[in-house]
Amino acid sequence: MKLKLNAISKSFGPVKANSNINLTVDNGEILGLLGENGAGKTTLMNILTGLYKPDSGTILIDNQLKEFQNPREANKSGVGMVHQHFMLVPVFSVTENIILGTEPTTRFNKIDLKTATDKVVKISSEYKLDVDPNALIEKLPVGIQQRVEIIKILLRNAEILIFDEPTAVLTPQEVTEFFEIIKSLKKTGKAIIFITHKLHEVLEICDRINVLRRGKIVGEAFPTKTNNKKLAELMVGRTVKLRTSRRKMEKGKELLKVNNLSILSDKKEPILTNIDLVLHQNEILGIAGVQGNGQTEFIEALTGLRKASTGKIVYFGKECINITPRKIHALGIRHIPEDRQKQGLIGDFSLIENIILNTYYEKDFSNNLKLNWLNAKKEARRIINQYDVRTNSEDISANKLSGGNQQKLLIGREMSRSINLLIASQPTRGVDVGSIEYIHSQIIKARNKGIGVILNSTELEEIIALSDRIIVFYEGKIIAEFPSNSDPKIIGLAMAGVK
Repeated sequence: MKLKLNAISKSFGPVKANSNINLTVDNGEILGLLGENGAGKTTLMNILTGLYKPDSGTILIDNQLKEFQNPREANKSGVGMVHQHFMLVPVFSVTENIILGTEPTTRFNKIDLKTATDKVVKISSEYKLDVDPNALIEKLPVGIQQRVEIIKILLRNAEILIFDEPTAVLTPQEVTEFFEIIKSLKKTGKAIIFITHKLHEVLEICDRINVLRRGKIVGEAFPTKTNNKKLAELMVGRTVKLRTSRRKMEKGKELLKVNNLSILSDKKEPILTNIDLVLHQNEILGIAGVQGNGQTEFIEALTGLRKASTGKIVYFGKECINITPRKIHALGIRHIPEDRQKQGLIGDFSLIENIILNTYYEKDFSNNLKLNWLNAKKEARRIINQYDVRTNSEDISANKLSGGNQQKLLIGREMSRSINLLIASQPTRGVDVGSIEYIHSQIIKARNKGIGVILNSTELEEIIALSDRIIVFYEGKIIAEFPSNSDPKIIGLAMAGVK
């Protein structure tokens, strides 16, 4: 199928999210769609998938005019989207999730799971997606959950496939596997729109690239005739430093010491075993590892979100094992969680409420009888301006922001307070190149002021760019430590368990 968008415009009050956008994708083509957070990418895709109606403009599929009233109509016309945050029910099986809303039934009006399972197996085999149709979603790694989402839209006969930040939660190995899937879909004649902030990815996988800025298409490029620097400047409208400069610094005093830390699962199975590490002032300690090797649980133990079974955590010379998150926050320890929607923000709360979410009880915002909303609003405006959170009001709910702007709001909240130690997990997940530049500079600035930083990221490039030392987690243990100038390939091998 061939897709053509003509002069698409969409406004929300005074905000023009899309302005006169023209876009085409041919069958068997991968179109990269780049843009800053809030550039209008999500709005445009919501129009294409029937979630929004455009104020003006037309959608043509194979030269036929389409006007979608809802996503179901878009699906029937062959449009399918894999969202950045997966739309899956954790306690359902793979098959149950895939057929949700389109369940095949027997003549007795019962769900025909056998027929559904056979269809899942067929599609899985045809596109080399390799999933167990009977597995529970909650038991599957993120990369496999993404495959389930792909099968879900293929089962509905999608010919125009939209991928929104598809590699944001994938490990480097999973990204490689995902690209092979994308290539196989392209070979079958699918028209693919690939939305990402990662410049090297569009250069690697896309046939053509469109760049959105402030709701308008500002340029088109071909991977063979452009580069990271040119694309970044086109996206942001200015020169962007793609690598943050970091000078060497002498270590300061010890801020954190972890000794013999172990964590058991609810089933009393080991998640972490005998973890030892030390963090000093003026130091960024990078944690590298494939997702699921204990990094998440380690960070949860450091921030009071998970109890350790044995061992010690010493902050600033004082043992702090298994204390509450509020007490840890009171020590001047700031936490950027890896999942902004589950652990960082409350989607239905306003931006103001989210800004004071972990400080509402402090004297700046409360007199113990009522909240000082004037001060809270001032603080929200300050952070929104400083961290370039794209919004027309601090009173809107957080779930109205794009994923990248949610991340900037969260990082602004944590890094705008007095900090002694920063624990940052996936700090730039889903964030555009201009914002990555700013966030990286803030992390380096914090380290240069004497703050210790623990950086947990699946982006090895980010770990190497920012860290003074790098440790690698594998199967719940620290199996290697590297200086920051080490060969990425050697670090990658350690992430795979090769010592």
